[in-house]
Amino acid sequence: MRPVLPLRVGVLSFAHYHANFWSEVFAARGVLAGIWDDDPARGREAADRFGTAFHVSLDALLAQSNAVAICSETSRHADLVDAAARQRCAVLCEKPLGTNLADCERIVRAVEVDGLFFMQSFPKRFDPATHRLRDAVQGGELGRITLARVRHGHFYGLQPDFRERWYVRRALSGGGALLDEGVHAADLLAWLFGLPQTVVAQVSHEALGLEVEDLGVAVFRWDSGLIGEIAASFTFAAADVSVELYGTQGSLLLSGVDLASRDITSDGFMRRYCSDNAERRWQTLDVVPRFKLGAFHQQNAIAFVDALEQAKPPPITVADGLNACRMIDAAYRSARSGMRATV
Repeated sequence: MRPVLPLRVGVLSFAHYHANFWSEVFAARGVLAGIWDDDPARGREAADRFGTAFHVSLDALLAQSNAVAICSETSRHADLVDAAARQRCAVLCEKPLGTNLADCERIVRAVEVDGLFFMQSFPKRFDPATHRLRDAVQGGELGRITLARVRHGHFYGLQPDFRERWYVRRALSGGGALLDEGVHAADLLAWLFGLPQTVVAQVSHEALGLEVEDLGVAVFRWDSGLIGEIAASFTFAAADVSVELYGTQGSLLLSGVDLASRDITSDGFMRRYCSDNAERRWQTLDVVPRFKLGAFHQQNAIAFVDALEQAKPPPITVADGLNACRMIDAAYRSARSGMRATV
């Protein structure tokens, strides 16, 4: 592909707060073309803050852009991707890809039919701590990995105004903690180990009484015998270890990479034990997560701009977004049926 120059990025909706982080990057790089939002007051306020134009007409902004960043409610992703595809605009899309697999597959078709440059937002992919995990898996330093556990969640459900937010309304979000937060963990597991074959899952609504689950746990199994667990919640008041890898020759523990652990974990983020350690003690590795360093969510926008300006393929693809949603969809099916489900 040729570089997209001069790059002009339109931001489509500020429904998701991450639009602020992305717009910060686009404005600093001089590529922000304008903002559209179906909530004009919200859109105008954002445009004023970032020194750009607010567009009442989506088509008008698309006509002035060659790329867009979609931060709408999840239920609007497919429509906005279709609109961008009609104008041949490259797309950066917030997670999850869609509210259900039908929406996800609709987006995949639009991308494939139109040959669209499409990048899915999964900021964990740009975290040096995540890359250290992947190096450990691919390099075999822990031996054969038998168990992987990922806990990813936050404490916003404990705040009084939480139930007013759009992502606890099933029609707009598609699901609760397991989809909104657990999709990060699903992508991490798929990136490390590929797609699993089956899953058993449970969800709970009891803590907050919402129409979507405030807690979900899913246990996946790979043909190799590997077991991978996701725990996602809106009500983690506090937590520590976020990712655990257990292998036949060692273990690796990572903290500080979700909201429940970031602010209360200050050092020693990654610990490793190897079976050749005669003292049988943890070794603290010199790894600081991007979530602690800052500019975590901005990495999606930086990578998007870099790829387009340098004529590189998207670092996270529509297939990655679909695979993570496949895992969560299977978990929901298992939770509804009370039985093991195929991914």
